Amino acid sequence: MKVFQNRVDAGRALGQRLHVLLGGGGDLVVLALPRGGVPVGFEVARMLGGPLDVFAVRKLGTPGHEELAMGAIATGGVAVLNAGVVRRLGIPEAAIAAAVEREARELARRDQLFRDGRPPARVEGRTVILVDDGLATGSTMRAALRALRQQGPARIVVGVPVGAPETCASLQGEADAVVCLYTPEPFFAVGQWYEDFTQTTDDEVRELLARAAHGDGAVQEAL
Repeated sequence: MKVFQNRVDAGRALGQRLHVLLGGGGDLVVLALPRGGVPVGFEVARMLGGPLDVFAVRKLGTPGHEELAMGAIATGGVAVLNAGVVRRLGIPEAAIAAAVEREARELARRDQLFRDGRPPARVEGRTVILVDDGLATGSTMRAALRALRQQGPARIVVGVPVGAPETCASLQGEADAVVCLYTPEPFFAVGQWYEDFTQTTDDEVRELLARAAHGDGAVQEAL
């Protein structure tokens, strides 16, 4: 059964739930995990009346099976490893180090590309709404959470349209609040719950961030 038409539909539904939980306005910022989290985050920011930015995170793919995450890295040099995957597959430290180095370069490139010279949003002392299009293993979200903590936000709220039940539950201990609209069982994959789960492009991310920065939908702020 498909739950959402696309990421825009999912973002509006998530935004409505978060608006009930948090209300509008206040000193908050929406940070979306690129790329798929940005269309969702754009709608959430419009609903909450807050600014939108990206928080760059890169999955560390397992050698030979890149779609399987063995961990993730985030802005600020934070790396999170999935110890179970690493142990089960016997992944050597050299392979992990090579993946971290490779993905760190790509993370820096995308961070620069997406913002078009705009500085990162201010995080310290604010409520941060950390958004993605779904949660499977949670490696990228966990890396983002730990990296964000280092920047001193007042509160971090994780928001996703759909997530694996055990992953949503496991993040409760790291975020101040976790909002997963749907936690179906069996879960399988994020894309299974969307009619249209076409990959979000770099250009789409740049366009949405530019629209947000120029005040489209009441998400303007001097970052």
